[in-house]
Amino acid sequence: MTIDSRLVATAMLEAVPFARTLDIEFVEVAPEADGGVRTVVRLPDSPATHNHVGGPHAGAMFTLGETASGAVVMAAFGHLLDRATPLAVRADIAYRKLAMGPVRATARLGRPAAEVIAELEAGQRPEFPVPVEIATEEGKVTGEMTVIWTLRPH
Repeated sequence: MTIDSRLVATAMLEAVPFARTLDIEFVEVAPEADGGVRTVVRLPDSPATHNHVGGPHAGAMFTLGETASGAVVMAAFGHLLDRATPLAVRADIAYRKLAMGPVRATARLGRPAAEVIAELEAGQRPEFPVPVEIATEEGKVTGEMTVIWTLRPH
């Protein structure tokens, strides 16, 4: 699988204006083994996104993680947009440690893409997880998130 990371980043920033509002940066969009995809997005340190203790607001961190998961979905299934609409179904986030400064979210496809596509081709509405790790630039994990996505057939 080849992935045009610039195309994914551009598509995400056009489709999700809130990601632009937070100045989310796309660091990496890359294929992994077995048709998987990994994305890394970054939230710069900005007083506009701080909480009451000076770190990134929980809402900004949630948006960062959801954006990373959406980029995974676009990279893995963007070629199916003429047949299906990707939608986030639900999300669960755990804030583990206080984050300070810029943070990064790393997301990975939680099921083989081929399985998801096979379900879609069988007329089903597949659901699949995208786990996300949120960490400081130094790699200290500050949060974990799982977003459950679906591909809604047209």
